[in-house]
Amino acid sequence: MSTNIIEVRNLAVEFKTEEGVIKAVKGISFNIPKGKTVGLVGESGSGKSITSLAIMQLIGHPGKITQGEILFEGQDLLKTSEKKMRSIRGARISMIFQEPMTSLNPVLTVADQITETLMLHQGLTKPQALEKALDLLKQVGIPSPEERLYFYPHKFSGGQRQRIMIAMAIACNPEVLICDEPTTALDVTIQKQILDLLAEIQQRTGMSLLFITHDLGVVADIADEVIVMNKGEIVERGGSKEIFENPKHPYTKGLLACRPSLEENPDRLPVLSDFMTAEGEEITTPAPARVVTPVAAREDKVLLEVKDLQTHFPHTGGLLGRVQSWTKAVDGVSFQVKKGRTLGLVGESGCGKTTLGRTIMRLIEPTGGQIIYDGQDITAMDARHLMPVRKKMQIIFQDPYASLNPRMTIGTILMEPMQIHHIGDNNKQRREIAAEMLKKVGMNPSMMNRYPHEFSGGQRQRISIARALMVRPDFIVCDESVSALDVSIQAQILNLLLDLQDEMNLTYIFISHDLSVVKFISDEVAVMFGGKIVEHNTAQSIYENPQHDYTKKLLGAIPKGIPKELVL
Repeated sequence: MSTNIIEVRNLAVEFKTEEGVIKAVKGISFNIPKGKTVGLVGESGSGKSITSLAIMQLIGHPGKITQGEILFEGQDLLKTSEKKMRSIRGARISMIFQEPMTSLNPVLTVADQITETLMLHQGLTKPQALEKALDLLKQVGIPSPEERLYFYPHKFSGGQRQRIMIAMAIACNPEVLICDEPTTALDVTIQKQILDLLAEIQQRTGMSLLFITHDLGVVADIADEVIVMNKGEIVERGGSKEIFENPKHPYTKGLLACRPSLEENPDRLPVLSDFMTAEGEEITTPAPARVVTPVAAREDKVLLEVKDLQTHFPHTGGLLGRVQSWTKAVDGVSFQVKKGRTLGLVGESGCGKTTLGRTIMRLIEPTGGQIIYDGQDITAMDARHLMPVRKKMQIIFQDPYASLNPRMTIGTILMEPMQIHHIGDNNKQRREIAAEMLKKVGMNPSMMNRYPHEFSGGQRQRISIARALMVRPDFIVCDESVSALDVSIQAQILNLLLDLQDEMNLTYIFISHDLSVVKFISDEVAVMFGGKIVEHNTAQSIYENPQHDYTKKLLGAIPKGIPKELVL
């Protein structure tokens, strides 16, 4: 009897487009053993999510499985009728998708969505399904489950929504659980909770896991076997220990090297192009080191000073709509940022760091305190006087797709801020400036007539950076600008930000929940919790000698990249 619950043999998936046939998966084969965890690793576009959708028989038009077998306990799912597949999908093979907010129905309560699965696959009555749904919410650690069972998805945080997705996925005790990037955009503390929860459920039920991610540091914590995919092919596979201690393929070596390390202090992060050519050939020559201006040699001028800044949001209620309570998102924050340096602002979702960044930019009005930029108090400055200051202060948002107008070409998007601030004599000159800026961020100017949806996530983030630089600012707030990117693209963007800082003497506030990323790019780090800064020091001191318990918690939650069989 086979020890594998799923066997994928010679699987190929193609997509027909106007530009020709795209071979997303090119004849791959692998097994998922019973009760074990297989990590499927690779960048966006490597074919790993398409592979998981093929197993679930969810490949839609214009995609097509052109060859292969997917054996589930000896039965070929590719030859299974849709009616039979519906009885397997969700009940025996279940899946957690990357973005829970797009997977959960916004007009149905959590109770409705979980009970639907239980009533369909297990034949439970509504009261029985509700009782089981409540138990599932308790299992995945949702606070006040009796009350929250009847909440709608928008009332939960990102980590809680992911827990609800897990509850739905394990509702019918599946033999196989496919996790497609379930922790990519989550805080490191929430990510650790989700990984621990999955490990506990697996140990208790004996189910098999296919864990899909781009981050080898994450997969090391949970995987028994690792499969590395690139451009639709498996380039390397092996035990977790083998992959991490002795990677063979240059692509695997690149993925391992890209993630910032808390133990090392490189001036530049390695990127995939340091390890392999576009054709996949290995590169052995070390990349040139970045020339860095020592911190002591930089200007000592304070560019931004924040004094006792407060941003409070009222909650109204009652017959007259009076203010009944306040949410103190930013509650008495003070700090300075010197010109040409980077302050890292770190903390979990909801700690107030994004609100602080937007308040400094006056995109959200402060409740109290002062914002002093380049010697000017801009706290209560009116729109007319604020306009010249806005030219010097820019922001890069977390989601580049949401912040770029989908109806405008990239060229128009880049030229717009120059028109607003009267930079350039005419559109021809502005277009030339935009083309030069695209080159500076590593993009081809010939792409200026394309729309945002035609670019990858990393390319869109580069475009967002270019847009922020169009007016030649002195100061930029980077709000979670790399949190949802592949580790390889993340490394490129972090290197780019540092290169631009050296070249243009830029000052950054870099907002993130990931201390390893913040430590790499920052001169100083401020840790936020509950709307306040609980610790502020140099990046090295924060790591080597954290003082606050919350800082220690953040550090402890970062994936160590140690294969689980090496953990005592």
